[in-house]
Amino acid sequence: MNIEEAIFDTYQGHSIHKITLTNDNNVAISLLSLGATWHEFLVPIQDKQKNILLNFSTAHDYLSNPFYIGMAIGRTAGRIKNGTFPLNGQSVTVPTNEGQNTLHGGPSGFNTLIWDYNSCQSDEAVSITFSRSISHNEDGFPGDLAATVTYTLDNHNRVTLQFTGESNEDTLFNPTSHAYFNLSDSKTILGHQLMITSSEYLEMDSEKIPTGKLLPVKGTPFDFTTNQQLGDAIQALQGTTEKGFDDIYKITPNQQPIVKLSDPTSHRSLTISSSRNALVVFTSNSFTKNLAFNSGPGEPYMGIALESQTLPDTPNHPGFGDVVLPKNQKVTHTIMYQYSDK
Repeated sequence: MNIEEAIFDTYQGHSIHKITLTNDNNVAISLLSLGATWHEFLVPIQDKQKNILLNFSTAHDYLSNPFYIGMAIGRTAGRIKNGTFPLNGQSVTVPTNEGQNTLHGGPSGFNTLIWDYNSCQSDEAVSITFSRSISHNEDGFPGDLAATVTYTLDNHNRVTLQFTGESNEDTLFNPTSHAYFNLSDSKTILGHQLMITSSEYLEMDSEKIPTGKLLPVKGTPFDFTTNQQLGDAIQALQGTTEKGFDDIYKITPNQQPIVKLSDPTSHRSLTISSSRNALVVFTSNSFTKNLAFNSGPGEPYMGIALESQTLPDTPNHPGFGDVVLPKNQKVTHTIMYQYSDK
């Protein structure tokens, strides 16, 4: 097991640190202090390592596009309609950053912040914990939030991601990771297979806000209850505005893992486990060549984001779940990623 630190870049006069965790199998992950970002997921190929995450080479590139590449998302993932929600019998309004709506924590979400961090190493695992105190004046949400984001890599090639929050007032807490995966040796994920433990997905309006209605996946391109090739499913959606997936699945949390992504050619696979009731699937349909990824210019379907969370716009939809973080109570949400090449 090993931990290495280096300077990645500077942002607004602050040094951005890159921390690399390596296990005994030569699997490694690297994280950035900007946005508590998951920068690399390096897996061994003979005497080399391959990165199965989309990433950028500069802080500016991470922040100059609307796609949240690899970044930690909070306080709330997804969209809040009109930036307004009920809390304790009152209507609360938070800053908006996508038209009249609040997306992924708003204009001062987790992804925009520079985080403090500390590391921990044992015989079987290495970890980094990013920490940040976020005042209500800083991001516009109720309460001052003490937040941590911990990435742990173990010798079973598992990455465990834990988000912990504690606030001095009732607030919302529904964080996730916006990592984009490509397990293959090709530029796109069209040859990947995907399976999701979900029989329903959310209907959304023209602004991608949930209407509250659940739609059955059976008999549609949205059906991943058994392995389906992403290229075939995406092809079936070419007549839609999105021309791919940017959709919210209702998850059955007691069936683990909740998702399996695999590449039949390379035999690489990734399973994701989570106790929360939603998964957002985005197949990077709107990527353009203006995105300067480390792997080359952007193009549609370069990667797939699999964002585990509670159904978004939660407080505005009874039955979606509860994302209220009660005053002075500590809450932790965990997402576990299991890599295999067998």
